[in-house]
Amino acid sequence: MYVAEPVRGPHEVPPQVQRTPSQRKHWTRRGIAEWITDTLSAGLPTLVGIDHGFSFPLEYFETHNLRHDWNTFLDDFQHHWPTDQENVYVDFVRKGHCGNGALRTGKTTWRRITERRCRAKSVFHFDVQGSVAKSTHSGLPWLRFIRSHAAGRVHFWPFDGWKIPEGKSAIVEVYPALWSRSFHPEDRDPHQHDAYSIATWLRNADRDGSFARLLTPNLSDQERATAEVEGWILGVP
Repeated sequence: MYVAEPVRGPHEVPPQVQRTPSQRKHWTRRGIAEWITDTLSAGLPTLVGIDHGFSFPLEYFETHNLRHDWNTFLDDFQHHWPTDQENVYVDFVRKGHCGNGALRTGKTTWRRITERRCRAKSVFHFDVQGSVAKSTHSGLPWLRFIRSHAAGRVHFWPFDGWKIPEGKSAIVEVYPALWSRSFHPEDRDPHQHDAYSIATWLRNADRDGSFARLLTPNLSDQERATAEVEGWILGVP
């Protein structure tokens, strides 16, 4: 995990955040979610980029008779895929050991508008290289956790609106493949490089003034209404 801190020099790079002391070797999703909520509570406007889907294609909502409302979607999903609970993993839910994921599934042919635009895989396409299905199904309940614990302090884009209020923190969906080739990997592993690339890209976009343009992708009125349900990947035009 990298942080795009304010730029102090032309060659400064985003620092890597070390995990808090625990018995685990690596960051956990709970640890990241708690770190984010703690950071947001400090009051400094912060931009957080998370690499997995924030919502599902419109077909999912229609098939499962769900309201076109993100809060309702998060509550319903967590009820069936409780991957924010202790020792509950995506594969456990997929195999029927806990939760009730069989009642909330989708087809690999279903893709959000933003995924079709950038040729990303479906959020339901498990067990293939480059898949975000597992991280999405793991991470969605933690977005709900952050939204609950940081209520009023963070803007989830674009569900809370396409324009981020001045001085307010925001959480956006990102897709490292759009930007990672622009930066030399040096001694970073692929996961570290993805995080580094996103932090650097967000910092540079804020510095050169291009960030505001990223918040207004080229969408028709109908596409925009759909994207307010499905979500959008920052940087996809």
